[in-house]
Amino acid sequence: MAAVPHEIPHLAVEDFFGPPVRAGASISPDGSRIAYLAPWRDRLNVWVEDIDPPGEARCVTSDASRSVHVYHWTDDPRWLLYEQDGDGDERWHIYRVDLEDPEAEAVDLTPFPGATAMGFEMVAFRPGKALVHLNHRNPVEFDLYEVDIATGELTILARNPGDVAGLMHTPDGDLYAQIWTSRGDIELVQWHIGTGERRPVATFAGADHPLGVNPFQLTPDGTGVWAGSNRGSDRTRLVRLDLATGEESEVDSHPDADIDTRTTVFPTLPPALILDRRTGELLGVRYLGERQEIHALDADFADVLRNLEELSEGDLGAVSSDRSGRRWVVTFTHDRDPGVTYFYDHATGASRLLFRPYPHLGPHVLAPMTPVTITSRDGLALPSYLTLPVGVEPVGLPMVLLVHGGPWHRDSWRFDPTAQLLANRGYAVLQVNFRGSTGYGKTFLKAGIGELAGKMHDDLIDAVDWAVDAGYADRDRVAIFGGSYGGYATLVGVTFTPDVFAAAIDVCGVSNLVTFLRTVPEFAKPQLFNNWYLFAGNPEDPAQEADLRSRSPISRVDHIRTPLMVVQGGNDVRVVKAESDQIVDALRARGVEVEYMVKDNEGHGFVNADNNIDMYRTADRFLARHLNRRPAGTP
Repeated sequence: MAAVPHEIPHLAVEDFFGPPVRAGASISPDGSRIAYLAPWRDRLNVWVEDIDPPGEARCVTSDASRSVHVYHWTDDPRWLLYEQDGDGDERWHIYRVDLEDPEAEAVDLTPFPGATAMGFEMVAFRPGKALVHLNHRNPVEFDLYEVDIATGELTILARNPGDVAGLMHTPDGDLYAQIWTSRGDIELVQWHIGTGERRPVATFAGADHPLGVNPFQLTPDGTGVWAGSNRGSDRTRLVRLDLATGEESEVDSHPDADIDTRTTVFPTLPPALILDRRTGELLGVRYLGERQEIHALDADFADVLRNLEELSEGDLGAVSSDRSGRRWVVTFTHDRDPGVTYFYDHATGASRLLFRPYPHLGPHVLAPMTPVTITSRDGLALPSYLTLPVGVEPVGLPMVLLVHGGPWHRDSWRFDPTAQLLANRGYAVLQVNFRGSTGYGKTFLKAGIGELAGKMHDDLIDAVDWAVDAGYADRDRVAIFGGSYGGYATLVGVTFTPDVFAAAIDVCGVSNLVTFLRTVPEFAKPQLFNNWYLFAGNPEDPAQEADLRSRSPISRVDHIRTPLMVVQGGNDVRVVKAESDQIVDALRARGVEVEYMVKDNEGHGFVNADNNIDMYRTADRFLARHLNRRPAGTP
């Protein structure tokens, strides 16, 4: 029977950017309860309920200022932990919730004003304990601590000598340190605190790992590390690095895809390695091409995986199980069925739908996200994604070029609320993995060296030409929209190629590469040698400073004639507000109108739903005005 055509409703901005009904579920270690995120006083907080039979849900956190996004079960079902910063300032703290005392206030386990907790990890060999790096002694130096979850006692395990980026503590008490060198490489050494002796273990080429080696996971016995390595290969595969000898042995690989390393940029995404909750042993590894592929490395998990993947047509996202590996809660990534979440019992084979975060959104109203490959002017294949509005002939459409951040990141097949909102408004949406993006091999990654505002931008323009030549897009109605590096690319678009775009939206984008690099947080500056300094330049070198200025949109602000909207978080510590102020002030000094939105309680990207709704409502009107389309009900 032929499908019956139906009209796609005009959805409100709130439908895409309002808080989910539920999201981010995981199961407790004893398999009796689930935790998840749901609204409380218009902010996402952690809720807990019994799973079998389902009980009454109880909100166990109470943050009315800022949504919670990251929480952790502990091995003791009494305690639950969550992470929170202050209005986007990225000074993360770890808080403990007592599930047995609903009246008790959350306890800050890292109670140092102005400090940041990083690298939080609970390890199987230390029940009731967790490892965390803290910089309360010196903002630039993160010391390694062990925290007793029940008592809150902090014990220092190693004081950072000043050049250490991260520390690992083995079950036998040995310490290993990662060091960012001035050459841009990453060295792993065994560090003897008493003598100060450092025994070299391995060196990774920084150019191959602009955000560090990921994954990098200590094995349960403490004798090795599971690491993502592309040594001697274009693709990133999983190896075991022997800590005694420094030798790598391959654990697993994929012929055409890299290990999924997106958690380097977005820690809320599922990690590349799937580990046994009880033992810490390796169960599976995620690879990401056009779609995700999981390789099961454990026979029992392979059986579980086969059954889990039958629950949805999407890609398996977050997974959690009880200690026995019997009960599972899993979430799926899907372009048109966002975040669908299931419970599965491997002992009985029974499963049931737990929830859909956005029950009003689904395949009947959302647009497919289709992988496409675009060839650049110099012959490089650019993996991309095209989202076309449903119910509209895909010919001569207004189009939005949506540019990802990083730039050491990538677009992937998923539910993208921005792309879906734009498609619902009748725009074609094109997302391009330009050279320099991660996930496509180190040759593709390193093709971006020295190409900011050069070939990296040419790739975006070539993608626009492709969409126009293919008939999808109207050349006179193309907008560019991006955040972070994508915001920089947006500003490059309106300054270096001012005739291409009919509208532009820059979210927390870099306008001046020199001032940006000089205002990076102090604790992040050692990493600049193998990413920004290598790919773009070091402003402390006069010749490189001049080149950085020439690639900065602020140097060509007089070329801007494209309608521009700028969005900025007032507490952004990565791309500080001055980056947006510079471009806005320069335009207003010329008498050029620019729409400028600042949210003082946000950082690098908006978290709170009300701010996102305000931003996207404004963006919706802005694009409609300049791409000759108007939101429904607008006079």
